[in-house]
Amino acid sequence: MNSGSPAGENRQKLVYEGFLVPFILVTSLFFLWGFAHGCIDVLNKHFQELLSMSKARSAFIQFVFYGGYFLMAVPAGMLMQRVGYKKGIITGLLLFAGGAFLMFPATIIQTFGSFLLCLFIIACGLTCLETAANPYTTVLGPPDYAERRINFSQSFNGLGWVAGPLVGGMLIFSGSGNENKFATIALPYMLIGTMVLIVAFLFWRIKFPPVKEETDEAGAASAGTIRDLLKYPHFILAVVAQFLYVAAQTGINSFFINYVTEEIPSLTNQQASLILGIGGMGLFWLGRFTGSTVFMRIVSPNKLLAVYAVANVIMMALVVAGLGWISVVALFSTYFFMSVMFPTIFALGIKDLGPLTKKASSFLVMAIVGGALIPLLMGYIADVSTMAMGFIVPLVCFAFVVYYGLSGYKAGRTAVQ
Repeated sequence: MNSGSPAGENRQKLVYEGFLVPFILVTSLFFLWGFAHGCIDVLNKHFQELLSMSKARSAFIQFVFYGGYFLMAVPAGMLMQRVGYKKGIITGLLLFAGGAFLMFPATIIQTFGSFLLCLFIIACGLTCLETAANPYTTVLGPPDYAERRINFSQSFNGLGWVAGPLVGGMLIFSGSGNENKFATIALPYMLIGTMVLIVAFLFWRIKFPPVKEETDEAGAASAGTIRDLLKYPHFILAVVAQFLYVAAQTGINSFFINYVTEEIPSLTNQQASLILGIGGMGLFWLGRFTGSTVFMRIVSPNKLLAVYAVANVIMMALVVAGLGWISVVALFSTYFFMSVMFPTIFALGIKDLGPLTKKASSFLVMAIVGGALIPLLMGYIADVSTMAMGFIVPLVCFAFVVYYGLSGYKAGRTAVQ
């Protein structure tokens, strides 16, 4: 290809001309839901102490939150097909803000169920955002750069994951103990709710250019049914890989503070949340940023995914071994290697699906339900054995991601007849 030609210059651009402002706004969404997820990880340990509940019961926070993704994923995909990306995103932002602001009355009601309801509403909003934003980034520029674009946007999700535990830990664990002990829970959600409304206003006011997914003859002829999607084995395996990856990530997030404070008893909850925010989530952001801007320029996305998954199998083995600070360092090091997994699996899974892209995206978002189920299993193992033994579960999950990066991503790239 002649790089000096107009076509050559256009293909070298990460984002098409005229799409830069929409790309920036869509990228801001990744930060917002990263922040919301980061706060969840702090709440898990906080409710264990406030309500004197077991690890398994506290994992119902993740069960309800990620269960919301599962229940809302298909309706969100249908919404995107009916009203388009922009209106779907605004709907998601309004649900997100509504759930966040409902945290305030929940601190007055002071029941576990009231907080779970707020988290469920937030999850429904986030499902709309993720169903729209993830595939939207892949069609705002040349197809060859789809994996790099989604990883670049997801690097800001990593920043949200950094800010969530830091701000959430500072505000939620700051209660003085002489007032409503639940009151501090509302503070980070009032902050994020306000930010979400501002972003929703910007989406409403700014005009978005229309985009079209790639089409091919098979896609154009399809009616866009689930049966059509089942013809693509690489998509089916992507759903499985995404389920297991999110299961592993959520399990690690949910019990990070538990593991660190049990492995190093001299550390407090707030100190452990700082390690999570600065150490773990800091590496998570660094991994996503370097993955999209550096490593994916020299290594194919699937190979990088496989190498990082192998590294995390090793890290989890060290965590299960319970070697004190060595295991704690291994635990927060997993975040660097987890960084590229979600967006890379997502991009590989929807590749070459043409007009089936939106429907496929809803199923890949639905796969986030792995985060609802696996923490319950890890919590149960921790209650009957040790917290360290619970981390065998994410070890197994990462092993499947290794397979997907090496082979599964290319299984039947062309539709099976």
